[in-house]
Amino acid sequence: MSVTEHRNDLPVLVLHNLDPAWKSPDLEEASRMVAELELALREHGHPVTDVPVYNADLSFWLRDHDPNHYIVLNWCEELPGVPHSEAMVAQALSDLDFTYTGSPSEVLALSWNKGKVKHLLDQSGIPTPFWRIYDSPQSDGWKIFPAIVKPAKEHCSLGVTGEAVVLTPEELGKRITNILEIFHQPALVEEFIDGREFHVSLWGNSALQMLPPTEMDYSAIKNVRDRLCTFDSKFRPGSKHYEEIQLQLPAQLEGMEYQLLKQTVFTVYHVFGCRDYARLDIRLRNGTFYVIDINPNPDISSETSMAYAAEMAGYPYGAMISRLVNLAAQRHPILSSKK
Repeated sequence: MSVTEHRNDLPVLVLHNLDPAWKSPDLEEASRMVAELELALREHGHPVTDVPVYNADLSFWLRDHDPNHYIVLNWCEELPGVPHSEAMVAQALSDLDFTYTGSPSEVLALSWNKGKVKHLLDQSGIPTPFWRIYDSPQSDGWKIFPAIVKPAKEHCSLGVTGEAVVLTPEELGKRITNILEIFHQPALVEEFIDGREFHVSLWGNSALQMLPPTEMDYSAIKNVRDRLCTFDSKFRPGSKHYEEIQLQLPAQLEGMEYQLLKQTVFTVYHVFGCRDYARLDIRLRNGTFYVIDINPNPDISSETSMAYAAEMAGYPYGAMISRLVNLAAQRHPILSSKK
């Protein structure tokens, strides 16, 4: 299949985790989002098979499916009962010879280790806030404030609240201690870039496209501690951050700013080996775009910045998911060439 050819008949296995330990509302919401995605794919023409995963034995749930006949839409964020197992899912799919959407296991594993991510950004000359990793409350004379303190090995803004932004050495020490005690992992301390924030979705491989950037508009928020994208702002309707942070799509950028942002995110995507799609969190201050976070497996449900950006680029939800399936199909040993 050529890069430009698009097929709506590719058979898709939608792989997703449904952890029996979740509360009923969470299970219902996850099932609703999966049903919406599968319906969008079917309406776009794809034969779709639902593959829920209820425990860590991925081979069991895929036992009835021949990898030669399907593309796996990998929406399995972790193996039930195995925290931080996103990369294990991708590795298991590779071991079972399935062709799947998204980045390979080594890229997913790297994204969970913020220290390694920051090292690679620094080594590649890509702007990112000054940082250090702390595994004890001693902050070693850190003098850059405001600063932000995050768990060094988490995703989805876990541990990122207004209290994560600190203004004094005393606050810094307390917040590092908080991360160490609650998350049982090192703390990442960064200079807090108090500037415009963009969520930038990209897709493609040899031919890469930046979707219209989304800006997180903090103009209604006066307290510096609250000018950040928290767990609440993403997942808790009714919360202060969810209600007060507005999305601006497309973000208003001047011509040179847009080109510099595009150059920055393209470089990051290639340096990290992202595949098919990713989302980057970027902040702009004094003409420099700083890379805050790299997510090679972002949420692709219908109410996310990626889905909104794709629709603005001419890809309604079903077309967006079909595009991801087609990108993966280019790697399939049979479906890549079957007409």
